[in-house]
Amino acid sequence: MAESKGSGSKFTPEERAAMKQRAKELKERQSAAEALQSVLDKIASLDEPDKKNAERIHSIVMGVAPSLAPKLFYGSPAYANADGKPVLFYQERARFKARYGNLTFFGPAQLDDGTMWPTSYAITELSSADEKVVAELVRKATGQL
Repeated sequence: MAESKGSGSKFTPEERAAMKQRAKELKERQSAAEALQSVLDKIASLDEPDKKNAERIHSIVMGVAPSLAPKLFYGSPAYANADGKPVLFYQERARFKARYGNLTFFGPAQLDDGTMWPTSYAITELSSADEKVVAELVRKATGQL
């Protein structure tokens, strides 16, 4: 380890840059873990059928598109791209006293189909057939189709 001239530091500029980069990586990893935990805590706090729906959506998203990062979006479970922009989220029915929850996709989702396409889906309960549809939508939204 060489001393840098005049700075009094025992680390070179390259070593200091590497330490800063590592600290940033650790902070981002911790932040990602905290965001995931906040989503899991939120899902656990939901009433049925929102809890079951959110659990299934979380499982599908993590299985189909593990590159999406779980986070809360206005207090609801969401999944963001590498730029931190939400691609989709599940809005629980209880929040607005509605009879159904909503699975909603945002601008980064690549669902384009002509000049008009759906971006929000009402969910009362997810059947196994519905889960396949959600998986396909997530694949398409993340450019996997």
